[in-house]
Amino acid sequence: MEDRIASRRRVLKGDPLKPILMEAFKVRMDQIVGPSWLDEDCFEIFAKMPEGATSDQVPAMLQALLAERFKLAAHKEDRPSPVYALVVDKNGPKLKESDSSSNFLGAHAGQTMFRAGLGTTGIKGSMTMASLARYLSGRGYGPVQDFTGLKGTYDIDLSWAPDRAFEPMGGYARAYADAHPSSADGGADLPAAPTADLFTAIRESLGLRLEPRKEPVEVLVIDHIERIPTAN
Repeated sequence: MEDRIASRRRVLKGDPLKPILMEAFKVRMDQIVGPSWLDEDCFEIFAKMPEGATSDQVPAMLQALLAERFKLAAHKEDRPSPVYALVVDKNGPKLKESDSSSNFLGAHAGQTMFRAGLGTTGIKGSMTMASLARYLSGRGYGPVQDFTGLKGTYDIDLSWAPDRAFEPMGGYARAYADAHPSSADGGADLPAAPTADLFTAIRESLGLRLEPRKEPVEVLVIDHIERIPTAN
């Protein structure tokens, strides 16, 4: 899908439908309730986007495409679901609020950097608690919702040792591990990998906590979808 918007022509090329649904309806993968083949079957569907179409119009266009080609009918609803609530820890937050003079990331204040290596995962940047919760939701441990009550934008520097049961090693890290089998931390020239897991790192570095709860979560329910699309 990497060039479908840039080219204005290619929409699906050998892709399963679930990532398309994620983009069309702005939901996470774990928010989609539908048949298992949405993860398995791959399709080649071509459509030309109208001249002058903006990225903001893409979701509606994808929804129309799915309705036309796959006879999609879907709706959103809230369902009780296990989540992690991001809350302030008992000793209070360890956060510095960002301001206009913040030089947290050098010349590009407000920029966010992501870390992913053999023994480390992390994020560094200036962000809101809602943004942090969205990022943590994508790490594989489960949905994260912001219950901190903190409304500012804060300098976040968070690293942890990933649990590979939830955070599989990426392609680059796997290739490096294959090429350097004796290197446990990604190379002697890199800083030592953190030893704290995600839950401990959040508490120790940010003064926050991930607390398991059951909360209403918005899900996309697939009411009807055809497994064989209409022709291009």
